[in-house]
Amino acid sequence: MAYDAGWREGKQLFEDGGKGAGVREVVWGGCVRRSLTAQPRNVVEKDRGAWVLGCKQAVGTGTDRHPPGRPVTHRVPDPDLLARFRSWAGANGARQPALHVSQVVLVHLGDRDYDVELATTYSDKSAKSVVKGLADVFADWWDGDDGDNATAWNLIVTAENGKRLSTRSL
Repeated sequence: MAYDAGWREGKQLFEDGGKGAGVREVVWGGCVRRSLTAQPRNVVEKDRGAWVLGCKQAVGTGTDRHPPGRPVTHRVPDPDLLARFRSWAGANGARQPALHVSQVVLVHLGDRDYDVELATTYSDKSAKSVVKGLADVFADWWDGDDGDNATAWNLIVTAENGKRLSTRSL
């Protein structure tokens, strides 16, 4: 269902914007960024990677529908990344915000796209400025070097209960 929702969105984008839409949505990460706010949320969040795949295939010229046979989204905790971030934060005057990060998770949305999610000790009642401060510190640390085969598009900060508190581009 997530793939179908992404396909419909991508088809509409292509009809409205032509080949230019394809470049924006596929090459510049538009489909990945749109997936954060795509509707219906309960469908998209079950497999955001499938939504991205559907969107990309629909805006691509000459691309047929190829729905995935299994879930696309793959979540991988990265304790090494958390340790490196905390080490950098401690050395750069941002130790306190970094202590609120309990886990760093790479949310793979396909072969080449992923988001970075920070699970925190914050609640959904935490001050927006505190959450934004943590996101800013992490984004400063993140060097933008995503490696040879993948691109990190977004930073997602979540509360203890998993609720999304903040998103920002990386």
